[in-house]
Amino acid sequence: MKTLFLVRHAKSSWAEADLGDRERPLAERGRRDAPAMGRHLHKLGARVDLMVSSPALRALSTARLLARQLGYPRREIAVEERLYPGTPAQLLRVIHRLETRLRHVMLIGHNPGMSELAHGFAGEITHLPTCAVAELRFEADTWNELGRGTCVLVRFDYPKGI
Repeated sequence: MKTLFLVRHAKSSWAEADLGDRERPLAERGRRDAPAMGRHLHKLGARVDLMVSSPALRALSTARLLARQLGYPRREIAVEERLYPGTPAQLLRVIHRLETRLRHVMLIGHNPGMSELAHGFAGEITHLPTCAVAELRFEADTWNELGRGTCVLVRFDYPKGI
């Protein structure tokens, strides 16, 4: 079994118009929602063997806040360029190349790619709001087996729903 967490970054700030897209920080709401979601996941017993984040500041900040709540070493968060902006095909390539020994992986990235990938795995998910987490379980021995029809939706949470 493989468990994949697809996480859309928390709410970002548009206050500084001169910042490039990659440099946009989290908004106050995002800085509040990400730890709350991390606490929620921790309470549910979520385990993470590897956390992989987009290099964009808002995604990496979300990953760090989640990691703190989940007891995941922040220095071990992997940064993956293909998660920015992260088309479904790019995201799937990252997933398919994960080491077989890993059982629980969390990807932190952006829409529309995250929502589209989640929908491809679990048709009932049509949109990931900011800081939403789709926890998906797969009947697979290796990550490159993941695809349509191999997923069982375990959980779908978002800040306003917890």
